[in-house]
Amino acid sequence: MSNELEFLSQRVALGKLSRRDFLGRASALGVGAAFANTLLVNAAKAAGPVKGGILKAGLQGGESTNSLDPATFTSQVPFCFGKLWGETMLELSPESGIEYRIAESYDASEDAKVWTFKIRKGVEFHNGKSVTPEDVVATLERHSNEESKSGALGVVKGIESMKVDGDYVVLSLAEANADLPYLLADYHLIVQPNGGKDAPDAGISAGPYKVAVNEPGVRLGGERFENFWNADKYGHADQVEIIVINDATARTAALQSGQVNMINRVEPKIVDLVKRVPGVDIHNVSGRGHYVFIMHCNTEPFDNADLRTALKLAMNREEMVDKILLGYGSVGNDFPINASYPLFPEGIEQRTYDPDQAAHFYKKSGHDGPVVLRTSDVAFPGAVDAAQLYQQSCAKAGIQIEVKREPGDGYWSEVWNKQPFCESYWGGRPVQDQMYSTAYLSTADWNDTKFFDPAFDKIIIEARAELDEAKRRELYREAAMMVRDDGGLILPMFNDFIDATGPKVAGWVNDPNQPQSNGYALAKCWLES
Repeated sequence: MSNELEFLSQRVALGKLSRRDFLGRASALGVGAAFANTLLVNAAKAAGPVKGGILKAGLQGGESTNSLDPATFTSQVPFCFGKLWGETMLELSPESGIEYRIAESYDASEDAKVWTFKIRKGVEFHNGKSVTPEDVVATLERHSNEESKSGALGVVKGIESMKVDGDYVVLSLAEANADLPYLLADYHLIVQPNGGKDAPDAGISAGPYKVAVNEPGVRLGGERFENFWNADKYGHADQVEIIVINDATARTAALQSGQVNMINRVEPKIVDLVKRVPGVDIHNVSGRGHYVFIMHCNTEPFDNADLRTALKLAMNREEMVDKILLGYGSVGNDFPINASYPLFPEGIEQRTYDPDQAAHFYKKSGHDGPVVLRTSDVAFPGAVDAAQLYQQSCAKAGIQIEVKREPGDGYWSEVWNKQPFCESYWGGRPVQDQMYSTAYLSTADWNDTKFFDPAFDKIIIEARAELDEAKRRELYREAAMMVRDDGGLILPMFNDFIDATGPKVAGWVNDPNQPQSNGYALAKCWLES
């Protein structure tokens, strides 16, 4: 039976047997769908990528205000499109290790303060010029400049000096940081000609596709870059296209009708229905992504610590996981780290729903009147329902929540990081330092809770330099407690990433780092012949 199925799976990979017929034969032989699909995946990998065709994705997370400047990337569409045309020094592997990209190797001093990166020769920009160590340094310089408003500012802020030494880039840090390679894999740090200083939004880098279409909030497209340095692994389709479809129902319909080959953010409540569509596969993976309610600690009324505590205690986390995630995730504890992170801080008491204590702290805060919570369908799948559930759990504590639904177009530019209480999401980061440096250090441009605490900053900087794992774990525990108890973060749940692909899409790789195979789905996948 096994030999027969392996033979048939190979015929599917070669385009000589339909996937439906294969699954029917497997079922007749008493083989479950999971094992049969594994055989298909293995056969597709063995057959190798098929070059050619057009791959299309229908993605949530695009706005008319989006730019091709990597410093500004905030949502899923710019993130995924950036992975198509952009190239970074380093990248994260699906196993959360480091992959070499424009940097082909690195070395560190014993004290982790001086890092040397060898820049790969033969990598070409889309404009025909060769990528040089000078371009890499210029890129890091631009993102280190506060005027760039870069989402990577918090992670490159600690670089004290940068220089070119032949084929090498040498970075000297103000404080030791054993995690620097993970930080340099940040998706904002796309290497551009002269670092993007001349034209940050030109969309020119060294990725597998050249920008061919740029209609922000509508569609984005790329054509295969023939001189891409790593063409065996990425860039199999002749053309790729991202169609912005922020509405969940429309996105699913586009996949069912064949308008697109893949979609992101499949809502948990329709996963079982989507699974029944012939030729459609669901890809869900647990990781570090989380859905959040964020309060600005420096803005009334959320500058009141008692009010923040009341709003945290009024969150029914178990209900959120049950009714919003439907099992595709886990309960959060108001700090952005879960057990998938190295050095996870064990033993922190799980915060639970306590309307009586919430009422106590609410009364103590002295606040009177409704608390405005802004939400949108684009904040995360089920965000509006989550806001209404929270409204109900707060009401039992005597807290009036006014849910204000905002339009999707403009949510990431006009609401997130600007309005004092709203819903949002984070994809997570590979190491704790990067998560805290991106969103919680006082100097971070993306500090979306406006949590400014010098004592917290000191702990994170000290943890970077601490090479003793036990001591470092304890420092991260202190940091987690400070965010949990003093910050403006309400983190009820860690979510699975749920994507879907249509018929004949092969090469999908589950990646816990970010949705859509860490943004590379269109570059890694191909269409079976």
